[in-house]
Parts: sequence; structure tokens; C-alpha cells
Amino acid sequence: MAQLDEASSAGRHPEGRFGALATRAFGAVPPPVLVVTGMISLQVGAAFAKQLFAMAGAFGVSAIRLTFAALVLLLVWRPALRMDRRTFLVIAGYGAMLAGMNTSIYHAFERIPLGIAVTIEFLGPLSVAVFGSRRKLDVVWALLAATGVLLLSRVEGGLDPLGVAFALLAAVFWAGYILMGAKLGDRTTGGGGLAVGMAVGAVLVLPFGVVESNTALLDPHVLAVGLVVALMSSVVPYSLELEALRRIPPRVFGVLMSLEPAVAALAGLVVLREALGAGQWLAVLCVVLASIGATRGGARA
Repeated sequence: MAQLDEASSAGRHPEGRFGALATRAFGAVPPPVLVVTGMISLQVGAAFAKQLFAMAGAFGVSAIRLTFAALVLLLVWRPALRMDRRTFLVIAGYGAMLAGMNTSIYHAFERIPLGIAVTIEFLGPLSVAVFGSRRKLDVVWALLAATGVLLLSRVEGGLDPLGVAFALLAAVFWAGYILMGAKLGDRTTGGGGLAVGMAVGAVLVLPFGVVESNTALLDPHVLAVGLVVALMSSVVPYSLELEALRRIPPRVFGVLMSLEPAVAALAGLVVLREALGAGQWLAVLCVVLASIGATRGGARA
């Protein structure tokens, strides 16, 4: 297996001092705790990010988040850049999926509630689970998820169609992120691949962020909140997820991640006061149950 070469000297930990400490710290925490902690951090960070859209725009906030996250991860893991062509393509693809997923879901957050956007976005990983299995029961889970989306579409007053379109686009990128993340885990060790992939995503988004936000990217308040968002929404959750995926079966990881729409709805309620109605909570529950069923069934098949 070709791996990203991160060792810079004999006898030295290949991920640097901070990377070694992070690896040992993660190893002492049960994987389910890593996944749930990362999930909460991600969605609370997303709620804070939404408060910056009026100042910097969705592209601007995405650029700040990915750039800060890349800088922190590069400092922590200190990856070397020696790699074969296939490994580079995997990392570049992973970074492109990160960039697309982040910018599209942030554009959705601008237009529809956080919990609803993430519920629609979750059709991405749900599709990966369903299409990865040939069990007839998965048709039931797909129909249950479709019921949830139908309930969301019947929200009183309706949903912004463009916001829904961006959430669906984020779902496509999320599915690609899962597939590329699996390849990344096969071809790299530690968090070096994640760090370089995040840098690739930042390079792709930064020009759009500069054009959209203009001088807002230099505002100290925007930068300070952006740093918090980068840590909560990128550095912490992606690092925890990558470590958890190395230690638990995909079925268990998928079941835990199925709680994401509910966590997002709660984060929107607590941080942004975005209260969902009974029908919307029922829609979230349908998608969560469909994801749990498809993930467990797909893994067994």
C-alpha cells in the first residue's frame, strides 16, 4: 500500500510532536465518543458560521473555515509532500469534495433552517449506504427517507427552492467525500492526508471568498469567529471521524452518524433559535431511521 511519506528523520514520529500527542490522546477515547463529539462540534460550529453570512457571505465564510483549518492541521501533522501520483490524486479529490460540500451547504444555510438543510444533505451518505447493498429491505429505507423529504417540502410557507437545491448539491458532495475519504484512509497514515486535502480545498474556495466578501476577510471579528468555526467545524470533527473510522466497523460508524440531522436541528434550535414544527421533526426522524436501517442492512449484506 502506497502511503503519504510523512517521516522526515529516522526514529522520529512520522506525524510530528503534536501529531503524536493527538494520536495518543485519540487512542484513549472510545470511538463512539469520538464520533458523537465530532458531530456536536461540527453542527454547533455550523450554527456559529451562519451568523457570519451577512458580513462575509457563504463563500467568504467557507474560505475562512477551510484556510484556518488547513493551517492548523498542517502545523499539527506537518506532512511531507513526497507522494506518488495516485496518492496525490486521491488527496486532491478529497480536497475538492470538502470544498464543494462546505460551500454548497453554507449556501443552503443562508436560505433554509440548519436542521432542514442537514436533513436534506444527509441523503448523500444515505444513498451510499442504499446503493452499496442489494437487499430488498433497502427499498423500504429509501421510501422512508423520501417520506421525510416530502414532509419537509410541505412546510407551511414553503422552503426556498434554491436553498433546497444547494442542500441536495451538498448531499452529492457528501457522498463523494465518503468515497474519497475511504481511499484517503487506505493511502495515508495519521492526519497528514487530511491536512493536505484541507489545504487543497482552501485553495479552491479562497478566490471565490475573496471576490464575494472583499474586505470582510480582514475584519478582526470575522477572522476570530472564523477561527472558532474552523476548529469546531473542520479540525475537530474530521480528525475525530478519521480516527474513529480506523477503530470501529463502518456499520457502527454509520449508525452513529445517522444522528447528524437531529443534532443539527438541536444546534439550530439552541444557537440560532430555529424552532422546527412537529411535521419537520417527524421528517428528521424519518431520515434518521432510514439511515440507521440502510447502514445496518447494507453492512450485513
